[in-house]
Amino acid sequence: MSEPVFFSLVIPAYNEEHRLPATLATADAYFARQAYTSEILVVENGSQDLTAVVTEAFAAEHPRVRLIRESRRGKGLAVRCGMQCAAGAYRFVCDADLSMPIEEVAKFLPPNLAGYDVAIGSREAPGARRYNEPAYRHLMGRVFSGLVKVLAMPGFEDTQCGFKCFSGPAAADIFGVQVLDGMSFDVEALYIARKRGYRIVEVPIDWYYMSESRVRLVEDSLRMFMDILTIRTNWYSGKYALRNHRGEPRAA
Repeated sequence: MSEPVFFSLVIPAYNEEHRLPATLATADAYFARQAYTSEILVVENGSQDLTAVVTEAFAAEHPRVRLIRESRRGKGLAVRCGMQCAAGAYRFVCDADLSMPIEEVAKFLPPNLAGYDVAIGSREAPGARRYNEPAYRHLMGRVFSGLVKVLAMPGFEDTQCGFKCFSGPAAADIFGVQVLDGMSFDVEALYIARKRGYRIVEVPIDWYYMSESRVRLVEDSLRMFMDILTIRTNWYSGKYALRNHRGEPRAA
């Protein structure tokens, strides 16, 4: 029997043929130096470039890496797929640009951090550091975070950072009912986690601005607002209810 996986890195990837090779090489080299077992899952997300090809080529020589194909678009869909396929006791969502240095992962794991169910990488928590970020991009981030803070996650400063860690049981539960396929998936996952009573913490990280971001201020702010309303409606209508073995709702 193979040794249980301690840590899973889940990377949603849409048209990332250029950035992925360096990210995979950096992550694989880092985990090769760690004492714990690990896996890297790249969820190819309906790309129109060679994302799958470069991932498969790297995985052929690095057994820690595995490609998962998801032909439909949507970062939320890709992350949900990766989390459900992951086997780690800790399951970490990571943007393909690796704007958080991979060494920062240690901040989310014992002995540095323990006793939580969900840990949010934060660019706003005391001790966090941002590098090379234009002022307008910082303003965009605060608009998103403020909207989420008021309507869904009071008390948390940076729910939109692309680096989050879930315990295995929490990931299986949360992503078993999470449904949004787009960029608001992480707000939905955190909202479910909070309503379920999971322990959520923010972890200050070092973060480097990458110029290839696909965020659009007006369109994405409006979409975020509508998605938050959907999330709240879904919760109160019972859409996120736990299910028994027959698929029937049961109390949380």
